[in-house]
Amino acid sequence: MFHVKPEPRADLPGDLGPRLDRFAEILTRWNSRINLVSPRDLPHLWERHIADSLQLASLIPPGGVRLADLGSGGGFPGLIIAIATDADVTLIESDQRKAAFLREAARAAGARVTVLARRIEEVDIPPVQVVTARALAALPQLLDWSSRLLAPDGFCLFLKGRNVDDELTSAAADWHMAISRLPSRTNADGTILKLGEITRARHSERATGS
Repeated sequence: MFHVKPEPRADLPGDLGPRLDRFAEILTRWNSRINLVSPRDLPHLWERHIADSLQLASLIPPGGVRLADLGSGGGFPGLIIAIATDADVTLIESDQRKAAFLREAARAAGARVTVLARRIEEVDIPPVQVVTARALAALPQLLDWSSRLLAPDGFCLFLKGRNVDDELTSAAADWHMAISRLPSRTNADGTILKLGEITRARHSERATGS
């Protein structure tokens, strides 16, 4: 069985490094049974997945805001955000095995989360201030899912890759939004999209009957 010892991070504040180490240990153990990350990524788990997700933590307002993470999978970025912040995080993951992993990893890392093992379109929760997602779907689909979960003053944080311009162009046909773009600190081709004031275009509302 292939195991990778997580690399400790002495530069992280307080007990964050050890808690992320515990998360990495659980993920490595579970990854031999279910596909959480590519086996080729395990030696680079910190930089490719944990650090990539961790860069969103500084963008989460303090004070225990409600946050929904779509398609949480291996815990990126939602569980990492829950470990690193005081946000009240709901992890939405339809795969029952991955949902079980998320519960165990959250317990081991001491993170406050709710795990919903349901399809995103079936989830019914009170409005949240922040919606996050990583490597899940194209932007138009993400906006469709997120718009029904967000509070009126809420915003989305999406980690996107080199096709971000094409996705923004495609989304503009059906959605209006305020767009902030931040360069990824872990991926030269990556972009963090912060999207607020999200509304469906009127012609799109007529087409969908909303």
